[in-house]
Amino acid sequence: MRNLAKFHINGTWVSPRGTDLHPLIDPASEEKIADVPMGDGRDVDAAVAAAKAAFPAWSVTPVARRAAMLRRLLALYIEAYDELAELMTREMGTPIGFSKAAQAAVGQMHLEAAIAALEAETFEELRGTTMISKEPIGVCALITPWNWPMNQLVVKAAPALAAGCTMVAKPSEYAPLSAVRFAELVDAAGFPPGVYNHVLGAGTVVGDALSRHRDVDMVSITGSTRAGIAVAKAAADTVKRVAQELGGKSANIILPDADLEKTVTAGVNECFINVGQACRAPTRMLVPMERMEEAKAIARKAAEAHDVGHPMGSAALGPVVNAAQFRHIQSLIEAGIAEGATLVTGGPGRPEGLDRGYYVRPTVFGDVRNTMTIAQQEIFGPVLAIIGYASEEEAIEIANDTVYGLSAYVQSADLDRARTVARRLRVGSVWINGAAWDARAPFGGYKQSGNGREHGEWGLHDYLEIKSVAGYA
Repeated sequence: MRNLAKFHINGTWVSPRGTDLHPLIDPASEEKIADVPMGDGRDVDAAVAAAKAAFPAWSVTPVARRAAMLRRLLALYIEAYDELAELMTREMGTPIGFSKAAQAAVGQMHLEAAIAALEAETFEELRGTTMISKEPIGVCALITPWNWPMNQLVVKAAPALAAGCTMVAKPSEYAPLSAVRFAELVDAAGFPPGVYNHVLGAGTVVGDALSRHRDVDMVSITGSTRAGIAVAKAAADTVKRVAQELGGKSANIILPDADLEKTVTAGVNECFINVGQACRAPTRMLVPMERMEEAKAIARKAAEAHDVGHPMGSAALGPVVNAAQFRHIQSLIEAGIAEGATLVTGGPGRPEGLDRGYYVRPTVFGDVRNTMTIAQQEIFGPVLAIIGYASEEEAIEIANDTVYGLSAYVQSADLDRARTVARRLRVGSVWINGAAWDARAPFGGYKQSGNGREHGEWGLHDYLEIKSVAGYA
């Protein structure tokens, strides 16, 4: 990629001021793909200055013009669809079939949702003699992780562009290829110089500088709870808006009347999506205590149906993203064994026949107590914990007994019963009986899973300020 060694600032591709390099490693082979530039405070200052200078004109660009430019970006995205999918497979190891079916698809869906939200939004409303208006918040810092590269970049950039904001995107250095390509697409779509700026760098350097910068009006971060806390603290002195989509430890409550074979199998499959590297993954499966042995047998069969192999092939699961993530997952699998959970299948080490690459064995634990490490910590790998409950009330208590509150899942043959349980779960999103993901439904968390909401109209609103003008009429 000709622009991998550069940053996109003020409409041009420029050499970084920072001199540090990050080795981008192919997670499937452990071989180096490229050296990724790592910016510093000087790069941040240049990018923020460009965004600040571009804001006055872009913020008053008519809605129809902004929508037309987003439609041009959408068309370019669709043209580059397969290329983006292949880049994501290369940089983070997601199987190519999944990259095309999901990783690239969600970026397109978020662009479409942002355009629809923009065209449906009412930006001014007269109430009595007072005009209530919604205005772009200003310069936004968009800090995104590696696990869903296009999902998490586009879900921020598209509504920010729609709202009339200018921005500095800081994608993860572990998934820079698709992010650079997206910046090229924004450039090709014709957005004015300085509206969209792209800088790579460490969270502790570039992310921190963006969060502290006095000319940044908002930070939107998707990442770990640890990272979200660091951003919020850094942003506090300038009292800027901080939107956070952070970690999760989602419960999947299988009620006694549910079809156990069907729901346990589906729960394993959902947990292992993207090799378990999803913040909303249902990693805690709650089943009636008296059906624990049956659930373990079903889960074992479902987990062992997931073959692991090179992501450019037909395997269901590829590697996890990097060596640090591999070690983190291995340590938590070891903790599950040490704390007395029943290892149903999988376990430490690589799958048989794979001696290179960050491949993890699809793992299921049974007889898990909610106090165990594997039930409380976000593992971010293909590891499922099955927890037994004695009553519906206890299931709800277990589901809510976590610092996280991002998502939950409820399975029941009785829809009214599932709805009743869903209302009592302290999370931002609940999926009942395998409901499909919706790019226009609000997404975000309670508790330490963050604040703010993304997707569709809610994502647009995150980038708007509210103004009242009394005596307008």
